[in-house]
Amino acid sequence: MHETIDAWLDELASGVDDAQASEQFQAWLDVQSRFHDYSLNNTLLIYAQMPDATRVAGYNTWREEFDRHVQEGESAIWIWAPITTAKCPECGNSPSYHDSIDCEYDDTSPEEWSSGVVAFKPVPVFDVSQTEGEPLPELDTTTHGDPGDLLERVRAVAVERGLSFDVVPSEEWMHGEAAGVYQHDLEAIEVEEQSNDADEARVAVHELAHAVLHEPGLEEDERPRRELEAEATAYVVARHHGLDAENSRFYLAAWADQDDEDVRERLDRIQSTATSLIERLDDALESHR
Repeated sequence: MHETIDAWLDELASGVDDAQASEQFQAWLDVQSRFHDYSLNNTLLIYAQMPDATRVAGYNTWREEFDRHVQEGESAIWIWAPITTAKCPECGNSPSYHDSIDCEYDDTSPEEWSSGVVAFKPVPVFDVSQTEGEPLPELDTTTHGDPGDLLERVRAVAVERGLSFDVVPSEEWMHGEAAGVYQHDLEAIEVEEQSNDADEARVAVHELAHAVLHEPGLEEDERPRRELEAEATAYVVARHHGLDAENSRFYLAAWADQDDEDVRERLDRIQSTATSLIERLDDALESHR
C-alpha cells in the first residue's frame, strides 16, 4: 500500500508538465470530492485501485447497515484504518507496547489513560458498484446543489474569519481580468458578478481558499503554485456541492521543480483545506441564524 502511494506521487512529480499528469491530478481531485473526510493516503489508495469509486464501506457494513452484499469475485479496495486504544501520555503507545519498550511513565494507570490512535492497519472496503441488494437511501442534495446557497455559505464563513465579502457589479469592477480577489491587508474578498450563480460561487470558494491557505509576502514565483492550490481546493468543494466544475484546468507545470515530498505536502494541503471548508460551509448558515 505504501508502494502504491509512493509510485503515484513519483509519477505525478516526474510528469507535472505533461497533459496525462494533469488528467491524473484532476481524477484524484474528483475522488477527493467524493471522499473528502478520508485522509490523503486513503484517497490516493482509492484512486489508484478504483478511480470511479463513489461510496465505499466494509463487507459487513454493506450487509448489516444497507442490506447489500458484495458480489462474488469482486476485489477489495485496501485502505488504512486507525487502531484506537488506551494511549500512554508519555510514549504515545498502547499499554502492551508501552511495557515492551520500558517506558518509565507511571503517574497514572493504563485504566485512566485517554484513548487515541496508536497505529494503522490495512482493511478491505468495497465500492457500491461491487455490491447488490436494497437501493441506497437517496441523499438530500437540495441545499448542496444550490449555488446561490453556497455563495451565502461562503459569505458566512468569510464573516466568521473576520473578512468582508462583496459581490461587485461588473461595471464597478476594479481588478482587471481577475474574477475574484482576496486582499489580505484589507481582510476582504471581492467577487466580480458573473453571468451565472455557479461561477460566482466557485470563484468565491477559490478566494476563500486563498484566505485559508496563503499568507502574504511569499515570493512572486510562488504565485502560480498558490493559484493551483486554491483552484484545486475550489474544484473539490464545488464538485462536493454538485456544481459542474469541468471548466477548471490544472496546469501542473507550476510544480515542475518540486520533488515528490513537496508535491505530497501540497496535495495534503489541498485535501485538508477542502475537508475543512466543506465542513465549515455545511455548518455555516446554521451557526449564523
